[in-house]
Amino acid sequence: MTVQGKTIVITGASSGIGADTARLLRLQGARVIGVDRNDPMLTLDGFVKADLSDVAGIDAAMKQLPQKIDALCNIAGVPGTAPADLVARVNYLGLRHLVERASDRMGEGGSIVNISSILGAEWPQRLEQHKALAETAGFAAGQAWLAKNPVPQESCYQYFKEALIVWSITQSQQLFLSRGVRMNCVAPGPVFTPILGDFVQMLGQERVEKDAHRMKRPAFSDEVAPVIAFLCGDASRWVSGINLPVDGGLASTYL
Repeated sequence: MTVQGKTIVITGASSGIGADTARLLRLQGARVIGVDRNDPMLTLDGFVKADLSDVAGIDAAMKQLPQKIDALCNIAGVPGTAPADLVARVNYLGLRHLVERASDRMGEGGSIVNISSILGAEWPQRLEQHKALAETAGFAAGQAWLAKNPVPQESCYQYFKEALIVWSITQSQQLFLSRGVRMNCVAPGPVFTPILGDFVQMLGQERVEKDAHRMKRPAFSDEVAPVIAFLCGDASRWVSGINLPVDGGLASTYL
């Protein structure tokens, strides 16, 4: 098993993709520590209840996490029906702060997996904006940049998934060369999770019906989990700086 004996931290471990990833990694021999604002409904090797929307909550969680971490899976997130500021803090700024803190506890062979989305596929259209945000140093600086460059509520989810892809890719090689830690993104399409309804509401019924013919069905969360697990393990030791679609071919229909 390529994750046998590894200590893996999973945010959003209490439901959906996070819960299925935790189950799978434990079956493969990993020690899994969950982080979530909700209590878990599955067996874990450790659990930290935390608010990942601000620096204080993340720093408090870090005090309870192991001093040595082999992999971090950033699966927690909020949908675009949440206020844009909360989407920014949880899906991007908080995630970035957690990566910066957790990567200090990783050594050669470490892995970071960030959950992006097929809805982040249009990042090239705003590349310079996303690179400018990526270059801000820290949570507060990121908030200040966003205050000067506000993101509309109706597109905030897509925007911050795009920003996450750009930040992950642009930061990955420096992290890999200096620390031997890999960072990648996994980009699911629609997934049967508790927040699927929020995505239908966010995109609108017309958009959902228009795109329905492009795919067989939404994914099950246990169809996404094995890809995340692969990127945590030694078998992917030479994979770094990618955004990997796990969408049943949905992205291919836009060519």
